[in-house]
Amino acid sequence: MDFSDPTVVETWQSVDDRVMGGVSRSCLRYDPAGFAVFEGVMSLEQGGGFASVRSGLFPGFAPGTDALVLEVCGDGKAYKLSLRMDEQFDGISYQAAFQPPAGVWTQVRLPVRNFVPGYHGRPVPNAPTLLPERICRVGLLIARQTQPPGDASASMEEGAEGAVVTTGYPQAGSFRLAIKSMRFHVPAADPAVRF
Repeated sequence: MDFSDPTVVETWQSVDDRVMGGVSRSCLRYDPAGFAVFEGVMSLEQGGGFASVRSGLFPGFAPGTDALVLEVCGDGKAYKLSLRMDEQFDGISYQAAFQPPAGVWTQVRLPVRNFVPGYHGRPVPNAPTLLPERICRVGLLIARQTQPPGDASASMEEGAEGAVVTTGYPQAGSFRLAIKSMRFHVPAADPAVRF
């Protein structure tokens, strides 16, 4: 996805903790400087604790995709990229955490093998294998904790290749993640290709 195209953000929608009584809010908007911005406020009030946006349906990634590569500029907070193989609104999502440095454009590589299946914040150990060619939605998420869904014992996790994400980082409050592109990487087709 090339977020320099303002029409790309038109199919994305917010899915915040308001669906369970929380008060967090988020959006994905186009910035005239040529990128998209995932921003809002993540609140722990009223039992909440997450804010997210999700893309419209698309035809999946190339077979053999082994990683997703994001070009992002963060605020120091940890985020997750969420992938879905089910066209329904609710279902299993596969998530990988990443924590880009604040105020610097950087590339984050998320190997497909690092995405953890979950449903409503709980692990799904017998979930189907994540198949990149069957992915039909992607999303961005910020939550009260950054460890894989349901793994409250972890203090650190592997997310982006070559990076360790510190969990328990103070996530509540305003957040802002700018994104220029999301590409898939197929080993035989290096460099990464935008979809």
